[in-house]
Amino acid sequence: MAGHSKWHNIKHKKAAQDQKRGKIFTKIMREIYVAAKQGGPNPDNNPRLRLAIEMAKEFNMPKDNVERAIKKAVGGTEAENVEEILFEGYGPGGVALYVSAITDNRNRTSSQIRAIFSKYGGTLAEAGAVSWMFEMRGVLTFQKAQLGEKKNQLADFAIEYGAEDINEDKDNVYVICEPKNFDELKNKLKDSGFVCESAEVTYIPKNTVKVSGKVAESALKLMEALDEHDDVNKVWSNFEIEDEELERFMATA
Repeated sequence: MAGHSKWHNIKHKKAAQDQKRGKIFTKIMREIYVAAKQGGPNPDNNPRLRLAIEMAKEFNMPKDNVERAIKKAVGGTEAENVEEILFEGYGPGGVALYVSAITDNRNRTSSQIRAIFSKYGGTLAEAGAVSWMFEMRGVLTFQKAQLGEKKNQLADFAIEYGAEDINEDKDNVYVICEPKNFDELKNKLKDSGFVCESAEVTYIPKNTVKVSGKVAESALKLMEALDEHDDVNKVWSNFEIEDEELERFMATA
């Protein structure tokens, strides 16, 4: 869980910067497109699309943009050749990296992703090389500052409502659940007065690899470079880095 939570903090900061450039809108629209194409246009029956639409609302994306992306997916008009590709590889220190990209040119994106891995001391691997190191889970993030004295209550309610695990770092509490329980758990906690800062169904590592010093810096730079690529949708890793090193990186990112 450490790798997910710490990279989530970086992603939150980077997303705010991306919004100023309009980059986050492009990535969200591609996610909406692929989600609708794979699972249908009705968010009530398509959890991935529902989460993508919630993210669009979080970043104040115009409703017309959301509807246009869904219509493209189900109407077979422009951009119908857009597809999702999953890349697997290793970074500095042997950390595992699992990358989702959404592209209209598989060869171009594959070549560029390979080049990024190589530049930052990583290597692409065959399909199945690292995917087994991750498992899909629902993750609800709550800010400790907002929870206050209700933190222990959150844990009690979460376990009662079907949470699988609860983790925390300096700033946040993370409620983990199986994907099938995600919507019910989130809604029950909301009805009980616990509104999460963010909610996603994502990959989390089964085990983590601890890195430090130059290796940690290189691993973070690789993840950041991948995440900055226009076609990359999500990046998952199993690294574990001390908070102090992460904060130094975030201060200069």
